[in-house]
Amino acid sequence: MPLTAPRFLAPLLALTCGAALAAPPICPPEPPESPEREAAWTRALASLSTLSLKLPEKAEPTILMPVDGVRVRDVDDTWGGARPDARQHAGQDIIAPPGTFVRSATDGIVWRIGESAAGGRWVYVLGAGGRRYYYAHLDRVNRDLREGQRVTARTILGVVGQTGNAVNTPAHLHFSIFTKFDPAADCRFLAINPLPLLRDRP
Repeated sequence: MPLTAPRFLAPLLALTCGAALAAPPICPPEPPESPEREAAWTRALASLSTLSLKLPEKAEPTILMPVDGVRVRDVDDTWGGARPDARQHAGQDIIAPPGTFVRSATDGIVWRIGESAAGGRWVYVLGAGGRRYYYAHLDRVNRDLREGQRVTARTILGVVGQTGNAVNTPAHLHFSIFTKFDPAADCRFLAINPLPLLRDRP
């Protein structure tokens, strides 16, 4: 017999889910880059339109939990939380022991692999509908992963760590979702809340 929430909780659950879905997008400030790194980002952004043609036009209504062994109900909602320099947290932090596998939440194409002062070691996966999925603070990236490679929701991207500005925090994955890139928009990386989209892995 399937488990269902008690009837008196239904309005509360509806309000909670509705609030999460209604959370406004965030445009996080982009850190200053060297001319060489900025040029690399410009080239990568220009490639998105071509890469997106290889994927479905419509984004998935749900995605899978990217961290092995973690259930969606265990994730504390950190969307929009205050950060230094008057920033807002444009993602979800998923706490897990160091070395836990991080898998792609969707089918897609590896867009970028890199490292930065804030994100540490990270991977971007381009998914259906032009969404860009960002997996940061990885201790290690899967050494077999290559930019341009197709991945599935089972592909291991790396393992949970504390790299970048997470060095003094519990080990976790910083997981962000950025909407389809619009070259005419003011915001190149418009983030939406991942939590309402996440579902537990089977």
